[in-house]
Amino acid sequence: MAARAKGGADRATVDDGAITGDRIYQRLARHIFDDLLAGRYALGSRLPAERELCAEYGASRPAVREALIALEVQGYIDIRVGSGAYVRKLPGREDHPGFAITAFELTETRLAFEGEAAALAAKHVTDDEVAKLEGLLEAMTEENLRAQVTEDADREFHMTIARATRNAGIVLMIDELWRLRSTSPACALLHDKARSAKIRPVVAEHRRIVEALKARDPQAARTAMRAHLAAVMDHLLFTTEEMALEEARRAAAGVRARFSMAADET
Repeated sequence: MAARAKGGADRATVDDGAITGDRIYQRLARHIFDDLLAGRYALGSRLPAERELCAEYGASRPAVREALIALEVQGYIDIRVGSGAYVRKLPGREDHPGFAITAFELTETRLAFEGEAAALAAKHVTDDEVAKLEGLLEAMTEENLRAQVTEDADREFHMTIARATRNAGIVLMIDELWRLRSTSPACALLHDKARSAKIRPVVAEHRRIVEALKARDPQAARTAMRAHLAAVMDHLLFTTEEMALEEARRAAAGVRARFSMAADET
């Protein structure tokens, strides 16, 4: 349980967005920031678990996770695998929380935007572009087998579809979304965590997009792209659980190994 200093008051819900214009995770991050400022949590203490924060603030788990990541990026907390979030630095009176686009916001944008781009691409895609996409599926499969994760084939896959729309604005927009994926601190942090948790691009999801484009079926292409990006959202949501599970597996393996050695010595 978190060690809490006196002086902070619990907040029942995160409901001031209509006034501030903030998203839920930003409002939640501001509340936690205010609690740090007020001394509710001592330096080095552990924050309540995600489920407790959900109940306390009336927020969803994705919102809580985004809020914690936003504060981690800014150096106020440290999220430790399988352990929780700990206070790393206490803010001063002159400090204010800042926010960049998060991985969830970025994926939500891609879901809305790239679904329509895929539908448009289905009307204009050439046989050569379909062949290129099929080749990128093979490249993606090979990349997934490497110890060091790269996503070059994944990025080129989505950019090829963008170019197949024959719309320069769409190409620029999707290129910018991929740039933000690596340059926004919050995005980069969560995607790094996903890679550490062995989450890779799912080739089968991409193959369904290619099949729809090959059939020149806009609705099927839209549906396949949106399904793929919805799955990406799910992968991001459960990244920390995957990491915690892997940590637990390693710990269990260590215990089994020690008991095995002890048994061999008897």
